[in-house]
Amino acid sequence: MAIDNIHYASITDLGAAYRAGSLSPVEVAQAMLDRIARLDGGLHSYLTPTPEVALAQARAAEAEMQRGQFRGPMHGIPIGIKDLCNTAGVRTTWGSAILKDNVPGNDATVVRKLFDAGAVMLGKLHMTEGAFSVHHPSLPVPQNPWHADHWAGASSSGSGVATAAGLCHGSIGTDTGGSIRFPSGANGVTGLKPTWGRVSRHGVLPLADSLDHVGPMCRSAADAGAMLGAMAGVDPHDPTTLEAAVPDYLAGLDAGVRGLRIGIDPGFTDSVCEPGTLAMLAEVARVLTSLGAQVLPVQLPPGTASMYLDWETVCAVETAIAHTATYPARAAEYGPVLAGLIDKGHGVGGVDLMRVEQARLVFKGALRKLFQTVDLLLVPVHPFGNPSAAQLDAIFNTPSGIDDVLRYTAPFDMSGSPTLTLPGAFTAGGMPVGFQLVGRHLDEALLVRAGHAYQQVTDFHLRHPAL
Repeated sequence: MAIDNIHYASITDLGAAYRAGSLSPVEVAQAMLDRIARLDGGLHSYLTPTPEVALAQARAAEAEMQRGQFRGPMHGIPIGIKDLCNTAGVRTTWGSAILKDNVPGNDATVVRKLFDAGAVMLGKLHMTEGAFSVHHPSLPVPQNPWHADHWAGASSSGSGVATAAGLCHGSIGTDTGGSIRFPSGANGVTGLKPTWGRVSRHGVLPLADSLDHVGPMCRSAADAGAMLGAMAGVDPHDPTTLEAAVPDYLAGLDAGVRGLRIGIDPGFTDSVCEPGTLAMLAEVARVLTSLGAQVLPVQLPPGTASMYLDWETVCAVETAIAHTATYPARAAEYGPVLAGLIDKGHGVGGVDLMRVEQARLVFKGALRKLFQTVDLLLVPVHPFGNPSAAQLDAIFNTPSGIDDVLRYTAPFDMSGSPTLTLPGAFTAGGMPVGFQLVGRHLDEALLVRAGHAYQQVTDFHLRHPAL
């Protein structure tokens, strides 16, 4: 493998090169650090690069490999970590001014699991303030590597930018209302939002506890499966983690989608989505059908179309709880958007909150029953293509704009469902556009398998921005 291609090599290919002795973890880590130093000054994906940590971990991985010790698919793989995951001795800011000098004493469980798997930390990745929708006014905004005038997504913006630009081979993202899926779609990468509780949240600073999911962002479904295998599992420090055993997500990867039932709800998409988005969904359905899947019309539960509104209520209340120690005591240090969300949460009454929670229970049950008739759902990430920053401002400044952004993502945070976001098209202007596959709880292996089958016959995930 030529050195020029290291930054876009797959996780599985890097592992094979390590085992063959044609590449070393130190060589790869240094190449990645050099690329970050050369390119990230204009992209702002990393808030805190950690070159000393990366090289120390790479040297340790290389020494183990020279002794014939291989820990698994993530051994020696350079990754970036979203800056709400605690990292011992390395500042963790939450994308905020409140924690700009915060240096934790311990790693988040998900970070520790990746380190135990032999991963190499290149640095902490930038994000929106508190993992909500916009960046803190005092901090730089990550730039979409395909075109700086376009949205880089939220809240895992740095994760999406770094992964797309070849500044890491995989990254940690979190998703509360769409924060793995938005930047995955906007930057043309593959993001896996696992089932709620599949990955520990211990040491991960919250936006809204019952909605927060932690997952990998990579350049392929196979790579996402490799990374999730190291991240997932029960954690005694997080009582909400699921007890189910973690499968080998790469086993059976080539089994394909023949015989799978994939549902799509025309009533949920056709009257809302732009023509380009509908054309992408139709083409994805055609590809999956050509691979042997059966794409069926379904009707999503009646509450799906309004579930994003209930999401706003739950998110606001749980965000207010998460910031009790610093808001309103240090309100002046907050950006106006996150502060507004917290204020909204303080204004929600108990009866209104319980009405929403009851509707959420009904929705989750109805969705679970729908998955008795299909194996996966095909849905867009949002109704429009890849918006420019100006278009996004217009969307957010219209009464229903935020509703359109959340319409296809927030319901599956409310249900805790696993989703895989894949690049599925490019706009006329050359910007990537993504779609989602949604699965049953704990069926991430099927999502990885289906995504891999799709990516074996398409090349959207193999295209890279011209930097």
